Amino acid sequence: MTIVVTGATGNVGRPLVTLLAAAGLPVRAITRTATASHFPDGVQVVDSVFDALTGASAVFLNSRALGEQLAEAVASARRSGVTQLVALSAINVDDDFSRQPSRVRGDRNKEVEQVCIDSGLDWVSLRPSVFATNFVGMWSAQIRAGDVVSGPYAAASSAPIVEADIAAVAAQALSTDELVGQQISLTGPQAFTNTELVEIIGTVLGRPLRYVEVAPDIVRQRFVGLGLGADFADAYTAMLADAVDKPALVTREVEKITGRPATSFAQWVSDNRQILTG
Repeated sequence: MTIVVTGATGNVGRPLVTLLAAAGLPVRAITRTATASHFPDGVQVVDSVFDALTGASAVFLNSRALGEQLAEAVASARRSGVTQLVALSAINVDDDFSRQPSRVRGDRNKEVEQVCIDSGLDWVSLRPSVFATNFVGMWSAQIRAGDVVSGPYAAASSAPIVEADIAAVAAQALSTDELVGQQISLTGPQAFTNTELVEIIGTVLGRPLRYVEVAPDIVRQRFVGLGLGADFADAYTAMLADAVDKPALVTREVEKITGRPATSFAQWVSDNRQILTG
């Protein structure tokens, strides 16, 4: 059972490769930016998904990593005898694209899910909520600069998931047939507002951090200045506006599938305080 992992150096792909290798499964990691030394012993590093499919039984599909090659890669997988596909999608996959900021960064969550469903192969679609590491990019610079984190919509709710938990579910989906045919919404164990998330970070770091709501136009200017672009800013603020005073969905799928509770946001902050504070 050889498993191909696209996006192998990403926040989900890297722990996924590690879990599969630890389970003794043959893994081919698709990346152009790493060598075998970046992965556990025995992992085969390949720079093209098309060169990795022969003899493979399952493929983990990261649409951002595959880009325009997504549909072609799935077709090639089918021709090569792959029997199972696991798609990395998102919990907001069915929302209007104008409220999906990840699309601006290259994610094609709707497309990767649909191409798997249409492939004729066994498939699983993982629909995780917002990644915990997203808050590093959003807030770490402000945390390093002081005790105020400013942003839009203080009351917007989310249930951040730790990427290692997504990887644990993906490993189960790739190595068994237990989850075939399912679209699985994955979340952290609790929903929080932006205000509460910043308070949690402050508590773990032992600092009086607080969230200050600012107008979306100011956030837009900030994102443009950071190089994220106006389209990303508009989609991000629209997504948050839709989540104001509406507790985010919380599921127990991580615990049900892996046999352990999903990692709390506070635990993730404790484990990653260095990348938040520099």
